[in-house]
Amino acid sequence: MQTILVLGAGLSSSSLIRYFLNNSIENNWQVRVVDQDIDLAKRKIDGHPNGVALSFNALDPVERRPEIEKADLVVSMLPARFHVDVAKDCVELKTNLITPSYVSADMKSLDAEAKSAGIVIMNEIGVDPGIDHMSASKILDDIKAKGGKLHSFKSFCGGLIAPENDNNPWNYKFTWNPRNVVVAGQGGAACFIEENQYKYIPYTQVFQRLDEVEIPGYGKFEGYANRDSLSYRTVYGLDEIPTIYRGTLRRVGFCKAWNVFVQLGMTDDSYKLERSELLTPRTFLNAFLPYKVVDTVENKLRRYFTFDDEELFQKMEWLGIFDDSEPIGIPNASPAQLLEKMLVDKWKLSPNDKDMLVMYHEFVAELDGKNTRIVSSMVNIGENQVYTSMSNTVGLPVAICGKMILNGSLRMSGVHIPVMPEVYVPILNELESFGIRFTETESVIQ
Repeated sequence: MQTILVLGAGLSSSSLIRYFLNNSIENNWQVRVVDQDIDLAKRKIDGHPNGVALSFNALDPVERRPEIEKADLVVSMLPARFHVDVAKDCVELKTNLITPSYVSADMKSLDAEAKSAGIVIMNEIGVDPGIDHMSASKILDDIKAKGGKLHSFKSFCGGLIAPENDNNPWNYKFTWNPRNVVVAGQGGAACFIEENQYKYIPYTQVFQRLDEVEIPGYGKFEGYANRDSLSYRTVYGLDEIPTIYRGTLRRVGFCKAWNVFVQLGMTDDSYKLERSELLTPRTFLNAFLPYKVVDTVENKLRRYFTFDDEELFQKMEWLGIFDDSEPIGIPNASPAQLLEKMLVDKWKLSPNDKDMLVMYHEFVAELDGKNTRIVSSMVNIGENQVYTSMSNTVGLPVAICGKMILNGSLRMSGVHIPVMPEVYVPILNELESFGIRFTETESVIQ
């Protein structure tokens, strides 16, 4: 019997654990799921005879190493900063490893050791990064095979609310980590290349410089630039490409409203507010507006940001930003922490809500002497609040890759990401059986 060790039983692990268990009898697997919350691990296994729930500190090498030693495959769903420590154990104990997270410099440095140990460490094989790499690589390799010359590559991804549950004026609910939404775009300028010109968008302008994307059947979206698009030239072997851009998708109108918080400074996480536990939404907002003894908070916000934009003002009003009835209630909090708490209360999923994952690629290439636009898009809607679209699109490619490693159909060693046909072709094919499929269109640019 082969042993799979899953470190972490959080939301993003739900679908991969289900996949492993559903395939465990046929493949003779034992699936050992580790979480500090033993009840959570037990719920994810749900009494399956090939599942084992464990509770120990997976961050402690003394506790995790004995489990890694007897495993054939480790899947780390821990926070990204802990993957390298797990990887070092896996190299020493000669155990294959999969993580859905970006390859750090420290992880990359383990490549030679992993090859020497004869193990594979597969990273960036969730959704973004992951499915984005695989779906893009498929088209890029096809363009190369046809002798085409690529001119432009733009890629967008967004975790959103399903249309049938989209019932607030922001057209948004939290379907993933709220903190990541609040601090998105910070930490440096967004950088990309357009027509061989390096472009930089400072954080204060990220939500003003938008692209528009339309997906048939789902309408229009707007995309803002991710912080780093340039590193993907090397990832995809596109070092000489004139245009490469990666962004995040939201529904139209979201970014203009979100930019109010950015311009006010309410998304800042770098300092703490005095007596923050006493701030109501209204006094929190007013702390970032000019002092006008004879003016209301509403009028000040209108004057400086919303002007005559009633739709934008209604978005703010719906959030309860003018409410003065009770404090937000977080001591020693940064502006970003207070804003997150307010938003979590308003943007939480209702019990029957479903999430939606949207991915969009646009390629412009010279094919057969003609400038051609190729568009590839994918929309996936979750099953429920356990097997969400985010959980499915993160967990299923991880689990399918795990199956390929265990059954010997994927034979490689070292530190990798899934941009090789022997990885992405079978994974993309199997994902289609789960409703995760791309629609492609091709048109000549006149």
